[in-house]
Parts: sequence; C-alpha cells; structure tokens
Amino acid sequence: MIDKTVTSVAEAVSVIHDGAVVLIGGFGSAGGPIELIHALIDLGVKDLTAVNNNTGNGDVGLAALIKNGQVRKMICSYPRSSNSKVFPELYRAGKIELELVPQGTLAERLRAGAAGIPAFYTPTAVGTPLAEGKELREFEGAPT
Repeated sequence: MIDKTVTSVAEAVSVIHDGAVVLIGGFGSAGGPIELIHALIDLGVKDLTAVNNNTGNGDVGLAALIKNGQVRKMICSYPRSSNSKVFPELYRAGKIELELVPQGTLAERLRAGAAGIPAFYTPTAVGTPLAEGKELREFEGAPT
C-alpha cells in the first residue's frame, strides 16, 4: 500500500503546479479546507482552475486565492453568495472566467471523473439556447 502521509500542509499542496485544476471542498461558507487553500496561496501557484460549489465568501479561503490572482477560471453552480465580494468584482472586470454548471451536473461530473467515465449526457439544456451547437443524443425516445 502506498503511504500518502505528509508532515505538513505545505507538503500536501507541494505537488500542485501552475495551470492545475483543483477541486475545493465545502458548501457555501461551511467545510472549506481553509489551511490547504492558504498553503496554495503561500506556494504561489497561478493560472488555476478551481472547482467548488461557489466562489468563496469574505476574504479568506477560496476568496483569498481568487483575490490573490491565482485563479484563472471558476467552475461552480452558484457564483454569488451573501458575502461574496471578490469574485463578482473580478468577473465584471473580465479578470476571471466562469463556467456555470447546474448543481446536479457538477456533482455528476465529479463522480464520473473519479470513476474514469469520460462523458455522460444530461437533458438539462435541451431545447434552450445553451444547447445550440452541442451534441444531442436520444435515449429511450427522449433527447439528451
């Protein structure tokens, strides 16, 4: 068995490189790995794509990473929350990208990716302008 024990938070994030995609746990302001995120800030990696339920709250954790200019793109379901200040300002200024994903689709993307499933279909946007130009399949008579 591989021993994945590390001796410090800095060591835990040391393998993350510029341009990496990082999945950041937590839901809203609860359960975020604040110390790990601040270790990423200290590490100085940049051009990150961050995946989270939202875009951070206040000035700590994910919001601090974004404010520090280390996140190029956010993939999330809910880009604003009651105490979201940093992301909305940077987004309006065109300084950060946003990929908005419905909550269930985001959860399935994470599950499928972890299971090695390269693609799946969802009917979420079928029949809307969001589906224009995207592949459409039919399963059991229903467009997906």
